Amino acid sequence: MLIRKAKYTEHQKLTEISFESKGYWDYPDEYFDIWRNELTITAEYINIHRVYVAEIQESVVGYYSIVNLPQDIEVSGIFINKGFWLEHMFILPSFIGKRIGTNMVSHLIKVCNDNNIKQISVLADPNSKTFYEKMGFQYEKEYPSTINGRSTPLLKKKI
Repeated sequence: MLIRKAKYTEHQKLTEISFESKGYWDYPDEYFDIWRNELTITAEYINIHRVYVAEIQESVVGYYSIVNLPQDIEVSGIFINKGFWLEHMFILPSFIGKRIGTNMVSHLIKVCNDNNIKQISVLADPNSKTFYEKMGFQYEKEYPSTINGRSTPLLKKKI
């Protein structure tokens, strides 16, 4: 497996991976309508942020992205603190459970070390909370979700 910087031309493939990976958890279709903007990756997004892909036999099977928020922001009524965030980490469903995520987190830690990033935060899908805890992230609290009546776990990892 190779992990490398994403190419801006891969934005559509990364969007497809976002939706397929999220679909693994059998969420209702109406959730995907709400998540559409969150799960869509653009060429501009790749050019602005640190986006890395996991590739097996020259085929992209997953990706993650790091976003630096220079100040606190509000998104859909939710306040997000400044700092470095693991904004996306998605893997094609047929590759879940094959250590792709573990390898991507190891790569993430190396990128953080190389860039003097001391802490990374993630608003994780509730189904992936245990994975992040196994990777050394510490659960902080539940955060409001963009889906009414739901919350999402906030986890942080000191690097």
